[in-house]
Amino acid sequence: MNHAANKTLSVVVPVYWNAASLPLLFDRLQDVERELTARHGVCLQLIFVNDGSGDQSQQALLAIKAVRTETTVVRLARNFGAVHASRTGFRFVSGDAFVILAADLQDPPELLLEMVPRWLDGSKFVIAVRRSRDDPAVSRAFSWIYYRVLRLLVVPGYPERGFDVALMDSVMLEPMRNCSKNAFTPLLAYWLGYTPSVVTYHRPKREHGRSSWTFTKKVKAFFDVMLGFSVTPIRLISAFGTLVATASFAYGVAVGCAALFGNIAVSGFATLAILITFLLGLIIVMLGIIGEYLWRIFDEVNRRPETVIDEVL
Repeated sequence: MNHAANKTLSVVVPVYWNAASLPLLFDRLQDVERELTARHGVCLQLIFVNDGSGDQSQQALLAIKAVRTETTVVRLARNFGAVHASRTGFRFVSGDAFVILAADLQDPPELLLEMVPRWLDGSKFVIAVRRSRDDPAVSRAFSWIYYRVLRLLVVPGYPERGFDVALMDSVMLEPMRNCSKNAFTPLLAYWLGYTPSVVTYHRPKREHGRSSWTFTKKVKAFFDVMLGFSVTPIRLISAFGTLVATASFAYGVAVGCAALFGNIAVSGFATLAILITFLLGLIIVMLGIIGEYLWRIFDEVNRRPETVIDEVL
C-alpha cells in the first residue's frame, strides 16, 4: 500500500576499513530503495562518512559516487570514532527521516523495508532490536553485563539486548545534531522520550574484515553512557562514602571506649594498615569518578570541534 509520495529517508553510513563490504552494501541499498519507492514512494539519500580509513574505502566510495552522483561522501581528517562520524553525517541530512546504518552488513539494510512502513504509519522512532546474535561469546557476555547495568542505573526501560539501528523522524534531527560530544547516539535517541516502535532481527556473523569495536572502545562507551546520562554513579559513591564514614566513626567510638576500660592490646598494626589502605583506595576511586565528570565539563566548554572534515563530495 502506498502511504505517501515523494518522501526521502537519509541513510548515514560511518565507514572505517570497510572497503570489502561497501560494494555489497551499495547493491543491497539500491535493491532496498527500488522496493521502497515502488511500494511506498520513498527514496534514499545516501551519506557516507569516511572516518579516517586506511584501506581502499575512499576509492570504493568514489566508485559508488560515480554510479550514483547524488551520493554524499564526507572524508574526515582522521579517525574520530563511529559515534562522532555519524553525528557529522547528520549535518548533511535533508530527508524526512534518517537512520544510521553500519557499513559491515551485520545490521542488514533490508531492515528498512520493515521499519519505513511503521514510520509512515505515524511512529517517529522505530528501532531494530537484536533478537539473537552470532557474535563471539566474549562480546555477548560483555553486552549482557552492559545492558543490565544500563537498565539498572540509567534507563530502566531500555531494550534488554540493545539496538544500533534506529529510524528517526526529522523532528529528532535537531536535538541529535546539538547533543553533547560525549553522548552515545542510540541512548540519546531513546532518552528523548519518543515511544519506539520495535522490530526484531537476528544479527549475523561479520563476514567482511575485522571489527574495530575493540574492548577499549567498549569500555569508553560504557563510561560515556554511565557518566553522560546519569547522576547515579556519583550518588552511589556518595552513599557508599557516607556508609564507610559512619562505620569508621562507630569503630572509632568502640576503640575509644575500649581504651577507657584498658582493653586495647599493644598490637594493632594490621588493623591500622587495613583501614588506611581501604580508605585511601576508596578516596582514590571517588576522586577518579569525580574527575570523569569534571573532564566531561571541560570537554564540553573548551569548544574543541567534534570532528574535522577534510573533504566533502
